Parts: sequence; C-alpha cells; structure tokens
Amino acid sequence: MKIKIETDNYSKEIDVYGKDGFKTLAEIWIKAACQQKVMYEPTWLGIPIIQFPEDILMMQELLWKVRPDVIVEAGVAHGGSAVFYASILEIIGKGRIIGVDVEIRQYNKVAIKSHPMSKRIQLIEGSSVDTAVFNKVLSLIKKGEKVLVVLDSNHSYAHVKKELELYHGIVSNDSYLVAMDGAQGLVWDIPSGKKEWKEDNPLRAINEFLDEHQDWEADANFNRLPVTSNPKGYLKRKN
Repeated sequence: MKIKIETDNYSKEIDVYGKDGFKTLAEIWIKAACQQKVMYEPTWLGIPIIQFPEDILMMQELLWKVRPDVIVEAGVAHGGSAVFYASILEIIGKGRIIGVDVEIRQYNKVAIKSHPMSKRIQLIEGSSVDTAVFNKVLSLIKKGEKVLVVLDSNHSYAHVKKELELYHGIVSNDSYLVAMDGAQGLVWDIPSGKKEWKEDNPLRAINEFLDEHQDWEADANFNRLPVTSNPKGYLKRKN
C-alpha cells in the first residue's frame, strides 16, 4: 500500500509497509496526537500521567531493568508519573521518588499525598536548575544508592541543557538519564504548535549534550516503538 504525503514544502509517496513509510506514519501520528492532546488522556492509578502509552511501557521496561534505589524526577505536574514510577518500585520491593517542580499546586499535592503510593514519593518545590534545590536533592541521596534521573519539566532548550549538565553527574554508572519530550521539535508546525519549538526544544539540548560528552549515548532500544515523545531521550554511559 502506498499513500501520498503533501505539505507546504514537499510532496512524496511512501510505502506504508516499508521501514521509511512506517517511520513517516509514526511521525504523522505524533503530530496528530499532539494536536488532539492524546498524552493528556491516560491516568495511572487514578492520577493524570501526561505521557504517550508507548512511553509509559518503555519506562516500565527501563525501571524493571535498572531497579533503582532513587528516581529523581524533574517535573511533577499532576503527579501521575511519580505514582507510576512508585508503583513499579513497589512491585520491585524497594526505591523512592524525589519529585522536583517549580510549582506543585495544592490540589496536586493533596492527590499525591493521599495516594497509596505516596509512601515512596518525596516532593521538593523549586526550580530543578536552582543550586539550592539541586543540593537538597543531593542531600536526600545516600552513598551507594543507584540513581536514575528523569527530566520532564521546562522543555526549553536552555533549561534542558542546564538540567543535563547538572544532573548527569548523579546518575549511577549502571543507570539512565531520561530526557523527555524531544518530540517538541517535531510538532512545531502543527496548528497548536509554536514556531520557536523548531529550535527551542529538548532534542537540540540532547544532541549537544551527546556531542559534548562522548562517554554518553542514546539507547535506541527504548525508542524501538517509534511513536514516542522522547526521541534519543534514554541516555546511558558507554561501557
């Protein structure tokens, strides 16, 4: 089966069953899904999670593989991701979440703190790139604990670049640094998108980080489902 794709800038025919066609269809789906705000639909154990289902599945695989003692999450929002991570840690039988957000609204605090998984979640209110906040995060991590970091707060290039530089040093050698929402650079041209996203996005920060830190690489295994908000977002140190 072949279909014709037309935009303002080009026209091409793709084989939907071919590798390139599949990639193109995935990109189109991401654009359409972002326009329809599909990522706002899922909840995890009753709390909005704001992720694509494919990314939820990949994070489950990652946490089961790494089995971290501590997950530092920059960007709490409603708390669904923190509850999700905590539920996986509950099954594993260990671990806790340190959630950082510049503003955690009262109704979200209440929802998180009243949730059965709250016993594994600690919240810090403040900017993830503020030195005092970062030092507080450090003070909550014990020597020898396996640390995994998830960056999902302000998705601007400058902010993510600062987060990558600040937090990569606390990630354990056998763990991961996950930088989310690089797909913002793909959806700048959808009707609800913003032109500045074409350059001002996490993926640009990720690419620069990888260029400047040759001991880190993107693990393509966790991008094998091409519908994702997190292209090249699963970072690990090279062996």
